[in-house]
Amino acid sequence: MFAVAAAEIQVWSAELDRLHERIGRRFRRSEPRRRVRDYVCGLVAGLERKNGWTVAEHAGEVSPDGMQRLLRWADWDVDAVRDDVRDYVVEHLGRRDGVLIVDDTGFLKKGTRSAGVQRQYSGTAGRTENCQVGTFLAYRSEAGHALIDRELYLPASWTDDRDRCRAVGVPDEVGFATKPEQAKAMLARALDAGVPCGWVTADEAYGQVKSLRVWLEERDVGYVMATRRTDDVVTTSMGFVRVEDLIAALPASAWRRLSAGAGAHGPRIYQWARIPIRVSWQPGRGHWVLARRNPDTGELAYYVCYGPRRSTLADLVWVAGCRWAIEECFQQAKTDAGLDHYQVRDWRAWYAHITLSMAAHAWLTVAKTLAAKGEPVPATT
Repeated sequence: MFAVAAAEIQVWSAELDRLHERIGRRFRRSEPRRRVRDYVCGLVAGLERKNGWTVAEHAGEVSPDGMQRLLRWADWDVDAVRDDVRDYVVEHLGRRDGVLIVDDTGFLKKGTRSAGVQRQYSGTAGRTENCQVGTFLAYRSEAGHALIDRELYLPASWTDDRDRCRAVGVPDEVGFATKPEQAKAMLARALDAGVPCGWVTADEAYGQVKSLRVWLEERDVGYVMATRRTDDVVTTSMGFVRVEDLIAALPASAWRRLSAGAGAHGPRIYQWARIPIRVSWQPGRGHWVLARRNPDTGELAYYVCYGPRRSTLADLVWVAGCRWAIEECFQQAKTDAGLDHYQVRDWRAWYAHITLSMAAHAWLTVAKTLAAKGEPVPATT
């Protein structure tokens, strides 16, 4: 994914120094401050497995104790580092029309003692497995994409058993939250922090949640959210109508072939159509139902959209296509930054590892962008 050419090494190393300096203020002692750089380096090293033992050996340490201590007990502010990673991504990739993307991914696990683990659906495996599930927020612009926030999903089987939660360090104040509720919390953090964005997108697990869409409208944030074909929407003239019925009534001339962005095998070409709804709901804003049709199979996908009334069909298609960026983030972070290589059970260690993996992935993304532009190596102190 992120092969490093010899000519790029200086840029990549200098960029890690800058990132390490940024997050270093969150560590009260010099030992964990130094070790966190070694941990991030280990996460991006060409190791078959990136766990406490292998990362420690890569750093020249004789045991994994120090790395485990970094994740579980060391005195550093994990959430503040998360915010530093977000700000670092925005500094380099931020654009006014950026897109915030929500999705979740599974982490296959054995046993029953890891925080949040149970048999549940894993999008990674495509089936129900014994796993943990993390809900994530990614940022996408024309400059690139990276993960900027994360939450560990705790099923009700966990939050209803406080002794089980305490055994892995889950704070007593952490209760049950659905994945869309976690998504809303992460979106609120990003918006409150002033992350530049024009749109939010997500798959139907989040898009079909009307309360999340209403909340985004209240904050006047545009969205293109996938939804079920049976989802009903309010229209100005017809009241509640199912999205599949709205699209079925469109003439053949309403459909256009457009690319939803580059894929692994070239442009993602589909047929697209939209129909406006509630066009006069708020001055300067519009609502639409958008549909995507596979030109080969005829399979349809549906989206509910809100945004500036001047938005074109191509604008909405571009935002819909941005959702795939978070899938690429998951693949890159798992392959190149050890996102799913951890061997920790407790709550704090999960957040610590995931946050540092996000930092490693952000570093790789930014350094690759700088190297591709041929920009000079930033000065370090």
